[in-house]
Amino acid sequence: MKYIVLGLGYFGRALATQLTEAGYEVIAADKNIHIVEQLKDRITHTVCLDSTDKEAVASLPLKESDAVIVAIGEDEGASLLTTALLKQLNVKRIIGRVVSDLQKTVLEAMQIEEFIMPEEDTAERLALRLGNIDIVDSFKVSEKYSIVETVVPQSCIGLTLKEANLTNKYKVLIMTTIKTSLQKKGGEVKAEKEASGIAHSDTLLEKDDVLVVFGEMTDIQKMMKME
Repeated sequence: MKYIVLGLGYFGRALATQLTEAGYEVIAADKNIHIVEQLKDRITHTVCLDSTDKEAVASLPLKESDAVIVAIGEDEGASLLTTALLKQLNVKRIIGRVVSDLQKTVLEAMQIEEFIMPEEDTAERLALRLGNIDIVDSFKVSEKYSIVETVVPQSCIGLTLKEANLTNKYKVLIMTTIKTSLQKKGGEVKAEKEASGIAHSDTLLEKDDVLVVFGEMTDIQKMMKME
């Protein structure tokens, strides 16, 4: 998988470094040559460019990338202009960093659907989500254990938790399941998530359900890869 990170402040450099360490190809760009030079040995590729320059941004392998993350924080104007350029260049997946309510409103008007909120999303959390398409969200409880939201494995659809036997097979604990429903509010249809309560042996696993799983990340990933 290939990712482009634009902006190498604290958050951007942490994200780019962790994605590189996870084995993904990362192209990280910043207009500050000193930052680019400092990180060239820690990130797959580093580039010095102005992300508000359309020609410079267009020179990046945008179509070959799985996502472009706009990690610019302090300069909201540069962040918004960069995002607008990416939209013009038809980038398939843009993740925008949000530092104010107004910025989020503008990004939503641009039809940006994925946001980074540094106060809530750590670089590690986002790197994990980007690298695993079945992970909806995650929270690191300690160095050893995590809580992860992930889609129901295909082979478990239609089974109860007792029948799926995930706890015994993978040493993970299913805390609850989350269902998504469409609700009409104020003339708009929005998707709303609702937890089904504490999971028990008779809990039925259905298509499009999200599992909230507690355990070691290596065990959770083994469960996610089950056929």
